[in-house]
Amino acid sequence: MKKATITLSYDEEKLSALKLYLGQKEQSLENELTAAVDSLYLKTVPANVRDFIALRAGVEKPAEKKKKPKPSAAEVMPDRGGDV
Repeated sequence: MKKATITLSYDEEKLSALKLYLGQKEQSLENELTAAVDSLYLKTVPANVRDFIALRAGVEKPAEKKKKPKPSAAEVMPDRGGDV
């Protein structure tokens, strides 16, 4: 997939401190920003649009999360062993 470049302005001293402390944790600013933008993308772009973009890019659709089945009435109200 073709990559785009994002440019933003940020306080120089804060950026320097951020890079310093990320380096101590063996993390990179670029990786952290990429993760943040990916999270924003997943939160903002509808799933059907993400699927379409993935299809166009030739990426296999990620496995969908399986929903937990709703409990039956017997599971919700277990037998208490006596007559009601």
